[in-house]
Amino acid sequence: MKEILTLLKPRLWSFKNRGLSGTGKSRYLKPLFIGTFGLAFWIGIFVIFYRVLTYFRGVEGFGDILAGKLLSMVLVTFFAILIFSSLLTFLSKLYLSSDLVLIHSMPVSREKIFLARWIESTIDSSWMVLVYSLPVFLSYGIVHGAGPLFYATLTISFLPLCLIASGISAIVVMPAAALLPAGRIKSIFVFFGFILFLILYLAFRLMRPERLVNPDEFASVVAYLNTLKTSGSPWLPTTWVFDSLCSALSGSAGNTLFHCALTLCFAVTIIFFMTWISKVIYFSGLSKGQTAQIRLFSSHSRRERRFGYFLSFLSGPTRAFVVKEIKTFLRDRTQWPQVFLVAALIVVYLYNFSVLPLERSPMETVYLQNILSFLNMGLTAFVLTAVAARFVFPAVSIEGNSFWIVKSAPIPIQTFLRVKFFIYFFPLLFLSEVLIVATNTLLHVTPFMMALSVITIFCVAPGIVSMGVGLGAIYPDFQSANPAQSVTSFGGLLFMILSAGFIGMVTILEAGPVYSVFMAGIRGEALTAVQWIWLAGSFSMVLVLCVLSVVVPMRLGERVLLER
Repeated sequence: MKEILTLLKPRLWSFKNRGLSGTGKSRYLKPLFIGTFGLAFWIGIFVIFYRVLTYFRGVEGFGDILAGKLLSMVLVTFFAILIFSSLLTFLSKLYLSSDLVLIHSMPVSREKIFLARWIESTIDSSWMVLVYSLPVFLSYGIVHGAGPLFYATLTISFLPLCLIASGISAIVVMPAAALLPAGRIKSIFVFFGFILFLILYLAFRLMRPERLVNPDEFASVVAYLNTLKTSGSPWLPTTWVFDSLCSALSGSAGNTLFHCALTLCFAVTIIFFMTWISKVIYFSGLSKGQTAQIRLFSSHSRRERRFGYFLSFLSGPTRAFVVKEIKTFLRDRTQWPQVFLVAALIVVYLYNFSVLPLERSPMETVYLQNILSFLNMGLTAFVLTAVAARFVFPAVSIEGNSFWIVKSAPIPIQTFLRVKFFIYFFPLLFLSEVLIVATNTLLHVTPFMMALSVITIFCVAPGIVSMGVGLGAIYPDFQSANPAQSVTSFGGLLFMILSAGFIGMVTILEAGPVYSVFMAGIRGEALTAVQWIWLAGSFSMVLVLCVLSVVVPMRLGERVLLER
């Protein structure tokens, strides 16, 4: 282990030096801000699960079944997140990192280099899931009055679960990297993204959540209870962890020890099998990953000339930057799995609205439809924020070490940022408008709510895109091997917080006037003069807020880039 620990030391030193970087207040302000936000999120998870489990605990007989089902779903969700995170992290650390040539030139065996990188990728892909799963299991322990056995079992069983997820990911990635043609290593991202899309779609279709609100689907209460009591597959590691935690909650030390030993033995077996495979095919896949990349889309000069004619209204340098942005997106295959994720998100989002049992609600259908439509504006804006965080915020950082070309080009930084803005604005505006129109059509809302939703999203979308480009310019990361990871930085966190605040302010400003207009329409009454003034003032403030969200971030981003 001496060589492996030596290989891990640079990562430990970089983590230490990152905490000591900065001068003055910035040295402490950024960790304090991120720590406070993370702690608030951690406490929020704990409070939500504590209240839900307390309610379940009060339901005699049926509550324990629901609590167990919720625990099983949480474990499966965490395991799926661990596997997908490990896939991406493992591929980046073992095949795409820029320091691999230096590492493999050292007098250390390939097996030890592989194990050191695997340990590093396991920590990177698991620490956040471990931290934010603690409030969930802590709430279970407090509500059920668990003793030391439960917390010891949690520690013993959850760490092997992370090792199992990382080991399975490594076993999947290595053969795929070895079999792909030379230069196509990044195409694995496309494969993983497509597989994730299919898994999400099939999982939601097979779960059929609409049955839970339709009692006609079940012949009796006994059939419903038997459906909930159905346990997971005994071949899944999450089932072993679930059984060990349930046994610990009930105080059965023998069953707890058996399932913990089963999980730990399988983790050791996976690690052994993974190490054996790495000796055979890891270096072959690494060699293919170091070759020249093959373009995903072939170049056609005639098609590119036609595209250039379409942009003939732009000046030469500006048109060149627009073409460069489009080509960069098409050639960067790390963007494509994110496109699949967005597609899966849209499918699930629309599917949830299509199965809403509005006719079974005790509220009046028209009233409920329009309430959901108004809330749907906020949800669509949050979906737009999530997409912008993955694509728009890293748009400046994606220039990397070639940013000096941008600074020396014959166009101002303002034009550079505007090109970034418009390249992403039109696709994201189209996406958000399609979402809002499709969901409102499924809800059968009134023409007023349809028009209000479309206009509000049209005003909010440029603000969110502008904040993504502007904050991405204020907090760029030109040194990262994967600019998409910049969304997890301080700037990315600040972008999501400001976007959430912007969406919340727009929703609050519109809520009161919209409610007055809606109730007046239901009652057949006319709006009073005070209500008209309130309506005009609120929507004027929304318009001013949207304009400021477009102008201010771009100006600040331009100033920061000029000073670099």
